[in-house]
Amino acid sequence: MNLVANVYRGDAVESTHLGHVAVVDANGNLLYSYGDPQRQTFARSSMKPLQAIPIIETGTADRYGLEPADLSLCCASHSGEPRHRSRAMEMLIRAGQPEETLQCGTHVPRDEESYKELIRAGKPLTPVYSNCSGKHSGMIATAVHMGEDVATYHLPEHPVQQRILEVVSDLTSYPKEEIVLGTDGCGVPVHRLPLANYAWAYAKMAKPEVIDNPLRREAVVRITDAMIAHPEMVGGNKRYCTDLMIAFEGRIFGKAGAESVYCLGDRQTGIGIAVKIEDGGPRAIYAVVNEVLRQLGIGTEGPLAKLAEYTNPVVTNMSGTVVGRIETRFALERQQASLRV
Repeated sequence: MNLVANVYRGDAVESTHLGHVAVVDANGNLLYSYGDPQRQTFARSSMKPLQAIPIIETGTADRYGLEPADLSLCCASHSGEPRHRSRAMEMLIRAGQPEETLQCGTHVPRDEESYKELIRAGKPLTPVYSNCSGKHSGMIATAVHMGEDVATYHLPEHPVQQRILEVVSDLTSYPKEEIVLGTDGCGVPVHRLPLANYAWAYAKMAKPEVIDNPLRREAVVRITDAMIAHPEMVGGNKRYCTDLMIAFEGRIFGKAGAESVYCLGDRQTGIGIAVKIEDGGPRAIYAVVNEVLRQLGIGTEGPLAKLAEYTNPVVTNMSGTVVGRIETRFALERQQASLRV
């Protein structure tokens, strides 16, 4: 049984989480794994850095003068803070589009104060508050720049999504015709393929010199540089993605995905890591990612200490009293396998 974490109430195990881990280098070698590294997985928002690449490759970013912070927001599952909303709106304005063009839907933002301000003002939630509004603004700008239909930019057959599909296939080294498409929470296509191939994509982004296409290589560098330079745009206040990149000071870029997925790239070693918690619950994912890093010897000299609140976090009751904890329980297994076919 591929147990990755136990949840304790007092000293008794109350619940368990199963999971899968893949650690891959930029040449497609599976270095370490746990559980099933070939598990077919929808990486959800962990694919946002790849989905942002066509924004650069098409010339959209340069035409509209998108800054690194804008590109970072295109990779974000942001908290809906004012800085996130204002940048998303500015990208739309530069592309000559109103907020109503966004097809991401809306939800209560993670930033509670922003939501409370809306309630006090008697105003409704709008799509720019969606955690995916940055990604969608980038997609809309690309459609406008390329002279394509804007109303249908979110549909699988649209050129915006077809370009993304090509990027995903290329960087994951997985045949395009074998990628299963679903619909993400924000309405755009989401891609299903083996967990290890996601890790390979992040390894390539961590070591972009292995990417043959010079335009794509440049785009990858600009995207990862932007995420690292502006981690506050990727998540927000007290968010793991943001805190991870701050703690590692330029070494690591990472992105969470819904249903408990996490992908990251280590620029120092050129490896990619992908993690999936089987039940999709979010409470164990960051502890598991930290433990993977610890077992690989990454960040043990200081960065992981800055992320201690995510490592084996406590469980509290409604009064804030500590009543339990989450503890990781797994050991990576060394592998000698190639993902190349």
